[in-house]
Amino acid sequence: MAVALYAVTVPAPAAQADEIPKAPGHRLVSAYEGAPATARPVPGTPPPQHPYLAPNGRSGMHADAAGSGTHPFPGPLGDHPTVTSEQIAPLGGECATATFDSAGRLVTVCGTFSGFLLKLLDPRSLDTLAEYQLPQRPSTVEAITRLDFSKIFKDTSGGAYFYLDDRDRAVLADSRGHLLRVAHERSPDGSWRFVVEDDWDLTPYVPHDCVSWTNLHPSGICDPVTSVMPDWQGRIWWVTRLGRVGTVDPETSAVRSVRLAGEEIQNSFSAAQDGVSIVSDHALYSFVAGSDGTPRIQWRQTYDRGTGTKPGSVNQGSGTTPDLFGDGDRYVAITDNADDRMHVLVMRRGTDVPAQQRLVCKVPVFGSGTSTTDNSLISWGNSLVVENNYGYENPLSLTLGRSVVGGATRIDVREDGSGCDTVWESDVRSPSTVPKLSTANGLLYFYEKRPHGLGIDAWYLTAVDFRTGQRRWSRLTGTGPQYDNNWAPITIGPDGTAYAGVFNGIVAVRDRQAPGDGG
Repeated sequence: MAVALYAVTVPAPAAQADEIPKAPGHRLVSAYEGAPATARPVPGTPPPQHPYLAPNGRSGMHADAAGSGTHPFPGPLGDHPTVTSEQIAPLGGECATATFDSAGRLVTVCGTFSGFLLKLLDPRSLDTLAEYQLPQRPSTVEAITRLDFSKIFKDTSGGAYFYLDDRDRAVLADSRGHLLRVAHERSPDGSWRFVVEDDWDLTPYVPHDCVSWTNLHPSGICDPVTSVMPDWQGRIWWVTRLGRVGTVDPETSAVRSVRLAGEEIQNSFSAAQDGVSIVSDHALYSFVAGSDGTPRIQWRQTYDRGTGTKPGSVNQGSGTTPDLFGDGDRYVAITDNADDRMHVLVMRRGTDVPAQQRLVCKVPVFGSGTSTTDNSLISWGNSLVVENNYGYENPLSLTLGRSVVGGATRIDVREDGSGCDTVWESDVRSPSTVPKLSTANGLLYFYEKRPHGLGIDAWYLTAVDFRTGQRRWSRLTGTGPQYDNNWAPITIGPDGTAYAGVFNGIVAVRDRQAPGDGG
């Protein structure tokens, strides 16, 4: 049952942004490398616009319902780029998913040790306009009481995956097992506030005997909701870590669910007119809702899940949200977790595809014994881009000047669907970001860290040419683990700014005069 209309307000004036502090050595590394790029738009057709999501490029971590990782806005070209940051908390505070309302304001969820914050930010100054406190995650309590902070860094629940709907409302599942739909509005005094319009309690359908300060030794099962997404009919789908797949009908508040026994779901999922695509740590699924809303499997395809969890992976299985792509919307792509070399897998969608014909290609990527990714692929046309996250665990794993082996690869599906070909390989070292493509200028954006002999931890926004794989320019964002993005994506805003969530908050990189500056 939905409970509606309660609010939390941040009084006017807006809270001013505090810059994230930089670690020593900031002036000993280059602030800018390369040269400004020339915008070269990438031809192609964008993913279909989902009727219940904000416009493509504005709606969620992966930019659209198809999980393409592409933005229609021109990102920075590297023309004297400037950096702005906001520190959300001295410890933690990372703003992972960034979305944009119809006026271009940032709607984001930022993680702190006291709980997640749903925040409305000014897109230029990063000042806080409003915030809504979400409850603390069980993994935080567990990390503090058991001194095992890997619990936090491998937890994708609590609202990190949320989406902005077609009415500028944030839709998320909090750590209590409640599905919330939250609007933001302006008060008569000019201040902004969040208003919870709907609150669906999922706890009757999701075991929730979780660690808390009043329940330090639970005896039952804790199964957090990891992600939410609407289908083409407006139902809100949700998935849990322990393999539950469910729907909520916003009109009737009816909840239906099934469970993939023995399987985990740690990634987000994608939606198209032909169904919802979900990947577990065992298989890729296509789901539709039955007449009463109960999730029903259309087809299931297993993959090589390997024999263990690699450094740079959250669990033993694919680390990718499925990409729905290709001319005619006919393919879905993920990566596997094969032991020696990870593969990019492209499969044909459709219920009429024979099992032996579903796999289009299986392309090994990166080096022997050093390949994994826990981030979505980028897809545009018949092209895919994958990055290597092997070796990244948390913000402490790359301190003292260390980095990862890195790498990024572009793979294209052949026009006739007979297989796939590797187009280029890049040595860019992007430890854990969800990279993005600006289709308006042809640049890929990575969040890069290279090894440094003096032990300086320098983080850069790096632009790579989508056509050639060549690095165009890099702009220093900051130094120290507080500038580590820790799995947060790059997000390109409508005004041409590139944002990245980092361990202590959020950074913004824009050209000296980004589009929309007014001359």
